[in-house]
Amino acid sequence: MAEMSRRNSRRLRRPMSQINVVPFIDVMLVLLIIFMITAPMLQQGVEVDLPEAQAEALETEQRAGEPIVVTVTAAGAMSLNQGPLVNEPLAVPELIGIVQGILADTPGVQTYVRGDRNVDYGRVMDAMVALQRAGAGRVGLLTEPPRDTN
Repeated sequence: MAEMSRRNSRRLRRPMSQINVVPFIDVMLVLLIIFMITAPMLQQGVEVDLPEAQAEALETEQRAGEPIVVTVTAAGAMSLNQGPLVNEPLAVPELIGIVQGILADTPGVQTYVRGDRNVDYGRVMDAMVALQRAGAGRVGLLTEPPRDTN
């Protein structure tokens, strides 16, 4: 009989096939605390005092003809790629007048500003606002593709 009770006790004491999740929860809580501490440190930025300009909202238009490109040099001088004074330094009122004439002849032409890397950002904004005052619906910025360092 004692032998029979041993067999029954073996059958009753089978190993449980459940996963112990306590170590997993401990690890997750430690990771949560680490991320809560380090997350504010990852949010870094640079304070920038952006120039203010009274500009109108951009509208979607159909594009046709050669694009108008206003170039702003490192010294801050503005010039146009077309019109009577091609690549000549222009004051803002002259620039607005010439661009208005071009837009009257070819409405919906694309307009871009090409600014020197070392020019004051406010001067680039002046060129963009001048184009909008002249009637350009949308003004884009032109950049150079990155140089291959190989």
